[in-house]
Amino acid sequence: MFFILIFVTCLLGTVSTNRLFLGTFDPWEKWYGSFSESERIKMVDMIRQMFGFAYDNYMRWAMPFDELDPLNCRGRGPDYADRKNININDVLGDYSLTLVDSLTTLAVMGNVTEFRRAVGLVLEHVNFNKDNTVQVFEANIRVIGALLSAHLIIVDQNALLGDFRIAGYNDELLSLAHDLANRLMSAFEETNTGIPHPRVNLMHGIPFDTVNETCVAGAGTLLVEFGVLSRLLNDPTFENAARRVNEVLWKSRNCRTGLLGNVIDIQTGEWVVTTSGLGAGMDSFYEYLLKGYLLFGQESDFEMFTIFYSTIKQHMRKGRKYCNYGSENHPLYVNVFMNDGSVSYRWIDSLQASFPAVQVLYGDLEEAICMHALYYTIWRKYNALPERFNWHYKVAEIAFYPLRPEFIESTYFLYLATKNPFYLHVGKEVAESLEKYTKTKCGYATIHDVADKSLEDRMESFFLSETIKYLYLLFDVDNPVNRRGDQFLFTTEGHLFPLSAEIRFSDIEVRVPESSIYGHCVEGELAVCQRGDLSPDGVADGDQSAMDPFRLLSCPSRALFRRHILPLRSVYLQSLHDSLDVEYPFS
Repeated sequence: MFFILIFVTCLLGTVSTNRLFLGTFDPWEKWYGSFSESERIKMVDMIRQMFGFAYDNYMRWAMPFDELDPLNCRGRGPDYADRKNININDVLGDYSLTLVDSLTTLAVMGNVTEFRRAVGLVLEHVNFNKDNTVQVFEANIRVIGALLSAHLIIVDQNALLGDFRIAGYNDELLSLAHDLANRLMSAFEETNTGIPHPRVNLMHGIPFDTVNETCVAGAGTLLVEFGVLSRLLNDPTFENAARRVNEVLWKSRNCRTGLLGNVIDIQTGEWVVTTSGLGAGMDSFYEYLLKGYLLFGQESDFEMFTIFYSTIKQHMRKGRKYCNYGSENHPLYVNVFMNDGSVSYRWIDSLQASFPAVQVLYGDLEEAICMHALYYTIWRKYNALPERFNWHYKVAEIAFYPLRPEFIESTYFLYLATKNPFYLHVGKEVAESLEKYTKTKCGYATIHDVADKSLEDRMESFFLSETIKYLYLLFDVDNPVNRRGDQFLFTTEGHLFPLSAEIRFSDIEVRVPESSIYGHCVEGELAVCQRGDLSPDGVADGDQSAMDPFRLLSCPSRALFRRHILPLRSVYLQSLHDSLDVEYPFS
């Protein structure tokens, strides 16, 4: 997974990577150019304490409920009084969600004793025979992903993270994941397209009041967890269902632009919402095409990602051509209409902040640097990341921040790729903001409004499974995950899967596209593409260079640290601060 990261890291040689850039008169370079070892160690301890405070309070006040209410110090489960409250009920299924989602963070932090105790509590308290309706997407990434990851950590003969073996363990976590996946498979029933219903009742299957609309990410973020489960069970059912969804979505792209919409009708295959973007409703679909390829090695996954990425850059990317050269506006990926690529909405959302991590994995490092820098400047404006930010009026459009991990995830991956101390400073700012503005008497709370820092009484499970985990790994340079980075892959919920031969070279018969992915789709059935209308990169036919995935990259010709001190040159970093009316970090 980290083949690009390893290459870039090797270019840095033996220089002390946290003190590369001393001796400069540029105030931006002076501010960000070094990060002391003592400060790094201090941050490791601080973030470990943050996790302990949040986790211990969940265990004290909320367990076995799904979440902790950090203002009132009590547990939260499904909203049985209002079954239509999908903001709560899509996520909370009465299965000790925060405990389950925290298992891999306990392992990453090396807490063997508590990990083993937590597994025992999961086996004691968690079952899925509940009359609760949950979202397929959330149950998959948070619960199945966590159970599979913890199972693989326990049975790992190589002890990549350490010795987490449990006496008498008999694949119970795998069995739980299998049970939940079987229940989620009912979402694939009574659908004409093969795209699943967005929700299932864990006891009864498809809800009587089901809707026939789902977003691309909701349907297309199954491949990693379902694929690993299939290969561990030697049963292709789950992976093939996920691959069928991806194939249908691929064939449903617009012929003129190559873009997908956001929401699709699972019965007719018609697009209900035709806006295309990189944020909510679409983000993790693209992520899982690339990560599916890295895990399983199926070429069609990589080809689809490469072509989609080309169309994304062609239609969504605005601003100057190069990240670190030119005088035009800072590069920005905007929401567009799938039919013609015209701008649809003048906002970007916080989920889009994870895409730089995907760009790092793909090798488009300069683009990742540029996209991340924009979100960093927005963070500095509010000391948090609003759910939506209007880039035209330069204000928060939806102002709450539920402790999301996407921005710090990209910060972590960019540090792995560059070893630039700039990203340690970013991580320190994030951690200090969380500690200052979101810490309560018994946890960390959602920010209701980033402007006044008012709080909501909710601490979602991803705060422990992702936000804290990525912060911790950013500073814990000797962590086994960082020392063996080429042997792990993160799910979209921050759970770890090994890049192992057992998973990659399974004997199960998995679905492959019926023909070349460049083949035609049937007009009027599901898709709008016809062979000859759209070349593999979404431009005119006959351009053979489109077959080269690396032509899409904005890679530097020399190692980044040899060209300029900061990942984004100080002139552009200052320009971002000026354009968004953000104070400089130094006086």
